[in-house]
Amino acid sequence: MKKLHPIMLAGTGSDVGKSILATALCRIFLQDGYHPAPFKAQNMALNSYATPEGLEIGRAQAVQAEAAGIPCHTDMNPLLLKPQSDHTSQVVLNGRPIGNRDAYDYFRKEGREELRHEVCAAFDRLNACYNPVVMEGAGSISELNLRDSDIVNMPMARHANADVIVVGDIDRGGVFASVYGSIALQPPEDRERIKGIIINKFRGDLRLFDNGRKMLENLCGVPVLGVVPYYKDIHIEEEDSVDLASKSMQAERGKVNVAVVLLRHLSNFTDFNVLERDPRVHLFYTNNTEDLMKSDIIILPGSKSTLSDLYELRRNGVAQAIIRAHREGATVMGICGGYQMMGVEVCDPHHVEGNIERLPGLGLLPTTTTMSGEKVTRQVTCEYGAGYEIHMGETRPLDAAPSPLLHLSDGAEDGYLVDEHCMGTYVHGILDNPSFIEKLLAPFKDKMAQTAQTFDYHSFKEQQYDLLAAHVRQYINLDLLYQILQKND
Repeated sequence: MKKLHPIMLAGTGSDVGKSILATALCRIFLQDGYHPAPFKAQNMALNSYATPEGLEIGRAQAVQAEAAGIPCHTDMNPLLLKPQSDHTSQVVLNGRPIGNRDAYDYFRKEGREELRHEVCAAFDRLNACYNPVVMEGAGSISELNLRDSDIVNMPMARHANADVIVVGDIDRGGVFASVYGSIALQPPEDRERIKGIIINKFRGDLRLFDNGRKMLENLCGVPVLGVVPYYKDIHIEEEDSVDLASKSMQAERGKVNVAVVLLRHLSNFTDFNVLERDPRVHLFYTNNTEDLMKSDIIILPGSKSTLSDLYELRRNGVAQAIIRAHREGATVMGICGGYQMMGVEVCDPHHVEGNIERLPGLGLLPTTTTMSGEKVTRQVTCEYGAGYEIHMGETRPLDAAPSPLLHLSDGAEDGYLVDEHCMGTYVHGILDNPSFIEKLLAPFKDKMAQTAQTFDYHSFKEQQYDLLAAHVRQYINLDLLYQILQKND
C-alpha cells in the first residue's frame, strides 16, 4: 500500500486523550490494510510492561501495539520515566534502567542530545518497517520553558517529518484558548507542520459545536478533523491510576468482594482488569481499614517504592488491618512489591530505593526480600498461563521446604503458597489467566450467586479495540486524514 506520512497526536495538555486516539488510529489503519506501529519517544508512567525480549516499556505503547496487531518493542517507547517521588524518576532507556534522575537535572540541556539521538534512532528503525508510525506527544506542545530540551513533541515531529494533529479536551473547558494558543505559540516551521485539530471528550448534542468548529478553523487556519464524543461503554486499558480511588467499597451480596490496597506508589494496576470484569466479583481500591475488614480477598499490588509504601501501611494501620482480616478468614495475595511486603522483612542494605535499610513485613509469608540494583524484566509462562516480571530485589524462603505458587516453563519456581488463603508472586498478569482466577475464587464458591462462563480477556480486548475504532471512525473525517497523510510536500 502507499506509504503514509508518520502522524503525531500532540496535546494541548496532559490527559486530553492522545493515548486513546493513538490506539484507535492504530486499529483503524490495521483494519484499512496498513501495517501501523505506535511510537512515543518519552513516556512518564508507573504502569509498564515487559516486551517479548524481556525489556521494559510504557503500558500505553504495549496496548497500542496490541491494537495494531503487532508485538510490542522498546523502539515504540525508547525512553520511560518511572516516578519514584515528587522530584525523582527512574530512567529506562531502550528497555533497561540507567539510573535515577532529579527532575531539574533531567530537563536541563546537558546530556539531552544523547537521549535525542537514541529516541530518533528508535523512530527510524520503526519507520523503516511499519506504515504508518502513529506518534504520540507528551503533555502540552506549548511548554515554552522546556522547548530547548524537548525530545518528544515538535522536535520529534520535525525529525520524523510527521503531520501533526492537535488534540484538545473540550470537557475540561477553555478549548478555544488551549487549541489556538498551542498552535499560535509554535515557531513558523512547527506551525506549518500542524495539519489538523481533533476536539475530544465532547458531551451533549454535537450540533451545538458546529459554529465552534468553524471558528476554530478560521482562528487556526487548519481543519477540524473531528469532534469525538465522550464514551463510557468502551474499555481500553488506562495509562494512569488517577481514577482508582473512585472504585470504592460497597459490599455486594452474592459476589466475592476483592479489595486492592491503594498504595501511594501503586504500579501495574492493569493486573486487575480481568478480575474487575468477572461478574462474580466486586473489585475496589481502598486503604480504609474498615473496608478491608469487609473484604473476602485482599490483594497487595505492585509498588514502585516497596519500602516507602510498606512504611506507610504500618504507620496508618492498614498492615494491621490486613493481618487481622486474614486471621478472620480473608484471602491475602501479594503481587510483586505486594509479595515482598507480605514476607517477614524487606531489606535494602545498598539503598536501592532510599534511606530505609530494613522494615518488618506483614509476616504472612515465611520469606525475606533483599533489594538489588539489577532489575528483572521478562515474559514468563507457567502452569496457569502467561505473565511478566518487572521487579528489583530477590525474595527467598526462610524455611528449608519452599512452597512455590508457580512453576515456570524454564524450570524455575516463583512465589510462595502457604494455603488457598495466603500467597504471593512476582508475576504480573497472572490474574489475566482464567485458571488462576478459578484457583483464587475457589474458597468462595458458596458465596457466589451465579456461575459465569470463563472470561476470555483476549477476545474482550479485541472487541474493545474494534468498538473504539468504530467510535472514532464515526466522528473523524478519515478521507481528509488520508489525504493529509498522502499529500506530496
